[in-house]
Amino acid sequence: MSTLAERIAIARSLLFVPGDRPDRFDKAAASGADLVIVDLEDAVAVPDKERARGHTAAWLAHGNPAIVRINPPGTTWAETDLRMAAEHGSPVMVPKAEDPVALADLAARIAGRCALVPLIETALGIENALAVCATPGVVRAAFGNVDLAARLGVAPDDHTALTFARSRLVLASAAAGIAPPVDGVTTAVRDAGALRADTAHARRLGFTGKLCIHPAQPPLAAEGFAPSGEELRWARAVLDAGDSVTTVDGRMVDKPVLERARRTLAQARAPHTAA
Repeated sequence: MSTLAERIAIARSLLFVPGDRPDRFDKAAASGADLVIVDLEDAVAVPDKERARGHTAAWLAHGNPAIVRINPPGTTWAETDLRMAAEHGSPVMVPKAEDPVALADLAARIAGRCALVPLIETALGIENALAVCATPGVVRAAFGNVDLAARLGVAPDDHTALTFARSRLVLASAAAGIAPPVDGVTTAVRDAGALRADTAHARRLGFTGKLCIHPAQPPLAAEGFAPSGEELRWARAVLDAGDSVTTVDGRMVDKPVLERARRTLAQARAPHTAA
């Protein structure tokens, strides 16, 4: 059985569920999403924060694995959210992640008990992406397109406007030696075409997973990030040809190409089990 940190690294679909809706927890886990994120932040109104934390703790106590999105560090609820997640060994999604010193301090307080997933959704977070991704305890970063778009004054589904930020996060993740990042949400929850287009764009830039906000989205996201039949055929042809072959289908083959072929086949074999 893989650890939660290992599952985070390969997850293609991660589904948010509001922490104050315990009636939806099991439904989210049964949705086909690779992992569930119980949200104590944006999805929960201020009067319901304490109650949401209690519902989340009770569900985790029954052995249900999930990432916990805590409230932003420095807020009234953040420290208690963090302690609750740490008590259950649950990975922590840190919203508004932009200060590597603050993130490192948070990691030190949980002393390696929880994997960290920084949600990078501010302009400063994008500027500091490498340092944030390189913080000890971080296993994968996620992109917060909605919040960042609001800061920049652009639409959250505008691929062109957010391409630089997305690419910056992909490069930072690679430079830090962690898994490729998770792309942000598609807000048109019932528009399968929009989800497929968003996933294809993110995958082209180097993302390997997606945040989801509706139970119908995870299967489409997982499909979009899976290698296609043509990609698998190419990868097998490259590896079957052997290390000494210099071309396949008229294209050069060298060490980086072999590594890409191996990664493609590994992605196809990656297990995707609902959390």
